[in-house]
Formats: sequence, C-alpha cells, structure tokens
Amino acid sequence: MVSAMANMNRNATATAGQGVACPDVPALATPRGHYSHVATGLGLVFVSGQLPLNAQGEPRADLPLADQAALALRNAEAALAAGGCGWKDVLKVTVYLAGVEHWPGFDAVYRQVLGNARPARAVVPVPALHYGVLVEVEVVAAHPAAVAAGPRSPVLR
Repeated sequence: MVSAMANMNRNATATAGQGVACPDVPALATPRGHYSHVATGLGLVFVSGQLPLNAQGEPRADLPLADQAALALRNAEAALAAGGCGWKDVLKVTVYLAGVEHWPGFDAVYRQVLGNARPARAVVPVPALHYGVLVEVEVVAAHPAAVAAGPRSPVLR
C-alpha cells in the first residue's frame, strides 16, 4: 500500500501540518545505516546520534576528546540547520560518552559551542561507541515556525 507519506517530498522540512520529512544534510556524508541524519514533523526536529565523522563519513577516533566533541557537535549543528533550526531552538540533548571520565572535557567544549543556549541535557556514560569514538550527540529541537504559530497551532494541541 502506498501512503501519502511515500509521495511527500522527503527533502523538504516538515513544519506545522506537513507530515514527516527527512531533509538532506549536504555537509554530512550519507548515513551508513538505514536512518536519516534528521527527521522533522509535528513542529519538532530530531537529529540522529552524530559521531565525530569527517565530511567523507570517516570516523575520527584518532582525535583527542575535545576535537571529537567539537566535530560531533558541528555535525549535529549541520543536521539542525538542515531541519531549519539552530542551537537556540534545541529542547534536549543526549550525549553518550565512552567513559564518565570524559564528562568535564566534553562539558567544556559543549559550553563553548552552545554559548547562551542551555537546553535540557543528559550525559550517558557507556562502555564503548561505534568505530571506537568517544562521543555521540543526539538532539531534539522545536522548529521556529511551530513556535511562532504558538500553542493554538493545530500541530501543538
């Protein structure tokens, strides 16, 4: 069965009432798995876990934590931008760190990158991450158009 979603332009950002979209993120390599870097719908923007991968999609586990953190955050920022958002629109960040000992180093980079934006955040220490990297960053944001529509928007009811 072909749904209306299958006919939707999957490269457009979905905002109020437009369904789900998975915009392309030109700054990032095509995901290696069966997922999108970003999905938008119902006024929200969901960024898949971003690893410290370079523009060619190569893992940079050889970099020190601070550089891996900055790269993962830049990748998340590129996905946010493709979804029509920036750090100021972020509601929640989930960070996976390969070892709790990396928390202070990550926090310093995070503070620098996000500046005045202070979304809710969870830092989850894990024993290991894919490709041997030290950090993965996942983000949920509110699309500015949905916020501008206000609480009476049909999307936000």
